[in-house]
Amino acid sequence: MKNMKIIIMVLASVSLLIACSDNSNKADGYGNFESTEITVSAENTGKLKSFTIDEGAIIMPDEIVGYIDTIPLHLKKEQLLVQKEVINAKSKGVLSQIQVLQAKLKTANTNKTRIENLIKDNAGTQKQLDDIDGEIAVLNNSIRSIEIQNAPVVNELKSIDVQLEQLNDQIEKCRISNPIHGTVLSKYTEPNEIVTYGKPLYRIADLSTMELRVYVSETQLANVSIGQTVTVKIDEQEGMKTYEGKISWIASEAEFTPKIIQTKEERVALVYALKVLVQNDGSLKIGMPAEMWLN
Repeated sequence: MKNMKIIIMVLASVSLLIACSDNSNKADGYGNFESTEITVSAENTGKLKSFTIDEGAIIMPDEIVGYIDTIPLHLKKEQLLVQKEVINAKSKGVLSQIQVLQAKLKTANTNKTRIENLIKDNAGTQKQLDDIDGEIAVLNNSIRSIEIQNAPVVNELKSIDVQLEQLNDQIEKCRISNPIHGTVLSKYTEPNEIVTYGKPLYRIADLSTMELRVYVSETQLANVSIGQTVTVKIDEQEGMKTYEGKISWIASEAEFTPKIIQTKEERVALVYALKVLVQNDGSLKIGMPAEMWLN
């Protein structure tokens, strides 16, 4: 009988230890890794003459990974440059007329000053002054008339300059420049295909630092803060692999637990989302499940 009591006590102690062990082995949050993905699209229309990336490749920011055919744009640019030369020649002819009239106007103003001085000395007549005033008025009217005729030419030159700037911008956008340092996740097109403005070319993400989106209950919320260091674990063939993470964001509103989380009962509970930044050693992938443990 005494032995039986000892056995029961031992079994109870073991059960208590197992229960405690189970509670201590439960993670504080569960979630999946994600990363900010960018879809790079064509900024012009034409044949894709070169496209030198592959899925899984790591490329640097501002690296030129391809270009769209620019021959039609260059031909249009040459056409505009010829038009500009023709209009410039026309404008120079008009400006030379204005310069001749301005020279005559300058002489007329000098003569007017001379006549005014003669009148003061009683050596000139009012008729002479009236005649020179009339000549000056005619010259001013002629200059204004030619300037009005030249205004459309000037506006046409400005219009061509604007078109040339637009073409230069389009030619520059035919070069496909990679926006960020990252890994190519998907490639949507191949060289020599016709692409249109806005067509996706490839998708890229910086996988050097992954974001683990996890969910914690309202009772756990008081124990977490932005900048806090936590432990992140993923499954391995033998046990769990551990990483250090840092909380970068905490949701301001509660939400229902996503369907991917555990049991049906847990999925209807209100939780708060967190984002944990984890340095990637190459093992972490988008969508991979992980656990978060508060230190």
